[in-house]
Amino acid sequence: MNNELIVVIVNSGFADDVMEAARSANARGGTVINGRGTARKEAEKMFNISIQPEKEVLLILVDESIKHDVLHSIYKKVGLNTPGQGIAFTLPVSDAVGIFDPSSQEKKEQ
Repeated sequence: MNNELIVVIVNSGFADDVMEAARSANARGGTVINGRGTARKEAEKMFNISIQPEKEVLLILVDESIKHDVLHSIYKKVGLNTPGQGIAFTLPVSDAVGIFDPSSQEKKEQ
């Protein structure tokens, strides 16, 4: 598996919406971390949005083949122009351990 880490930052209370969107594009799960934003008031004026300091950061490990579908689904549900005001980005993952790969289980059963 070639993995990518999708990092999503949304206003507090929108983590379930992010995971619902990610799962609709075949992501299996994620980890939620509570955080606090540090944006300046100038950013509110520049983007014409109100910035809530309380944030939720989601870490979602996906196969590279579904990365774009997951990102697009998240963008539609909780993107910057929604109440969730979410942003997302990806990072390549060179190694990972402790991950269940359903395709390897199917090979063992055959």
